[in-house]
Amino acid sequence: MLDYFPITIYTCGMKTLNELGLRVPEILLPAHVDLNKWAVIACDQYTQDREYWKNVEKTVGNEPSTLNLILPEVYLGDADKTERIKKIRDAMKQYLEGDVFAEPFNGFVYVERKTGFGRTRRGLVVQIDLETYEWKPFSNANIRATEATIVDRIPPRKEIRKGAPLELPHIMLLVNDRDDLLVGGAQKLTSMAGRKPLYNGELMSGGGSITGWGLSSDDDISRITDALNKIADANTAEDGSTFLFAVGDGNHSLATAKAVWDEFKMLLQKEGASDVELESNPVRYALVEIVNIYDKGLTFEPIHRVLFNAKVHEMIDFVSEKLGGKIKACDSEQELEKLVHDSNAGFGFVYTAGGKTEFKFMDTDITELAVSRMQPALDEYIAANNMAGGNLEIDYIHGSDEVFRLGKKEGVVTLLLPPIAKESFFATIQNSGPLPRKSFSMGEASEKRYYLECRRLF
Repeated sequence: MLDYFPITIYTCGMKTLNELGLRVPEILLPAHVDLNKWAVIACDQYTQDREYWKNVEKTVGNEPSTLNLILPEVYLGDADKTERIKKIRDAMKQYLEGDVFAEPFNGFVYVERKTGFGRTRRGLVVQIDLETYEWKPFSNANIRATEATIVDRIPPRKEIRKGAPLELPHIMLLVNDRDDLLVGGAQKLTSMAGRKPLYNGELMSGGGSITGWGLSSDDDISRITDALNKIADANTAEDGSTFLFAVGDGNHSLATAKAVWDEFKMLLQKEGASDVELESNPVRYALVEIVNIYDKGLTFEPIHRVLFNAKVHEMIDFVSEKLGGKIKACDSEQELEKLVHDSNAGFGFVYTAGGKTEFKFMDTDITELAVSRMQPALDEYIAANNMAGGNLEIDYIHGSDEVFRLGKKEGVVTLLLPPIAKESFFATIQNSGPLPRKSFSMGEASEKRYYLECRRLF
């Protein structure tokens, strides 16, 4: 069975869906399953909070859940990783062979996600052609990375995806659509038709609620294709390249999907596969959600840093000298958070020494994106420290609550980063290439995409 509708829509001067790098997917949704237990948050969230994932396990119990189809990254370094991956494969096969899934839905899905913060984010679930995506810097591909890709993070993810019978999307692509033609247009299609949703329910752990409507008629596909053509025209450079989508969330997951496909494609080509066979192979595609960068429910949040085993004062002095920063002590979490939030390029430091938690604010005159200067300074300090026998480690955390929670632990220093502006986002990527790794987050941790829809891979 083909993994997409072989729909070709010819309109004078217009590109087809295929030419735009999209396909209509065949989506698997759970049948008669409690959505609150089925959908769980993206695996790359709460990487320093095992208690969160233990609570998810308690919520799910023995019910069918996407928790059984993913490997939360908090467990990536554990000794039982191989056993966990085997259990994931077994669960995928059981769900496919059992009565967990309803009949496949062939179409796009318009999604409305109401988060725990009272915001409503709209998106469109589609299937993208990995041949039109490239994560390497200064690419002119249709779909481009927004942040530096850490190549070492791809192999462990390949272990999970390679040969897996299912994929679950937490990848979110941004579209530069000031007139809201694509996602807004999909919303109008669902409201005009008065169609019933494919799914609707509450999400666990403060995730809010989610509703999805199917778009599958010829008219639906034609209107979406028309909107994409208009957006593509507005985002085509002088050299003829089109920057249609930027990876907002799940950059390493999409890079992994690309790596798995490239490897599998070489194998198929050696076996004599035709171009038609390559084009119809499900592994060539990835399920994603497209969100308009100008969507009112989409907030850009900085991704904060946490350093373990740091010599706190030495580290602060180093980055302060590198960035020309001025240090000020704060009396409370609230004061530090307000100073950082109201700044263009100010940073907060939280650490605990002798049982007392300290809050420091560093003001700078940096005019470019603040993280683009801070991350190289941190990298330099960590490299020098570890070369001298240190054992410094860095991780990336979402939400100021995590910054203050982890900063209360001895031997830890957390960095609170300032807000990210999104208006010039596409132009920055176009002109300067990907941002430093982990530069921004779309919303708070609990607002990340929850796994819900599935698609066959093998």
